[in-house]
Amino acid sequence: MEEYKKIADMIKEKNYIVAFTGAGISVDAGVPAFRGGQGLWEKYDPMEYAQISAFMRHPEKVWVMLRDMASVLFASAPSPAHNALASLEKLGYLKAVITQNVDGLHQEAGNTNVIEYHGNHRWLVCMDCQKRLPFTPESTAVHPYPRCEKCGKALKPDVVFFGEGIPPAERMRANNEADRCKVMFIIGTSGVVYPAADIPYQAKSRGAVIIEINVERTPFTSSITDYFLKGTASDILPRVLQLL
Repeated sequence: MEEYKKIADMIKEKNYIVAFTGAGISVDAGVPAFRGGQGLWEKYDPMEYAQISAFMRHPEKVWVMLRDMASVLFASAPSPAHNALASLEKLGYLKAVITQNVDGLHQEAGNTNVIEYHGNHRWLVCMDCQKRLPFTPESTAVHPYPRCEKCGKALKPDVVFFGEGIPPAERMRANNEADRCKVMFIIGTSGVVYPAADIPYQAKSRGAVIIEINVERTPFTSSITDYFLKGTASDILPRVLQLL
């Protein structure tokens, strides 16, 4: 508890916090991490289903996985950790969330400045004309896949597939927040997916204090982490919040 008090005091003092989140924060929200026992990659080979070239060649095949993923997301709801981050923003301490997740749960919880590094699965986009529309449960009922009304091409969730680049605007926003933050929370990420994993190193190089919350140690832990809080963010963040 002494460590939590120290962190709460630091949040008040530094007053510019940025959260960098990964799949771990959404496990309590009902979204399994991609890797591991319940993960999507146990069921679907990412080389076969999550490459942009696979989508271009066989959209009907990739849409089998996308329906599966959508059903999980539609059934999810923000976790206590998501809600705690929204409260941190309302209190004025948390300035941005940089997330690798595509579930849209940070916005649903109430965060307003969310930088979605890998896109958002709750939207569909046409790769030809860039038309963007909400991904709804009705979309999953369209077979073999939903098409763009304008040009007839297969619609794809507005997420970054393997083989696609990070959206330049999101990358720029993330770099900007990494440069400005005084404290960065690393929450529920393995630290092995690049270029996203570079962001905490950038924050550290600019003098930010790094607080990592995770159920296990990561490459960040031994290299840049100043405080390592072992456990789930849904358990830890509300306790830190109470001390504010």
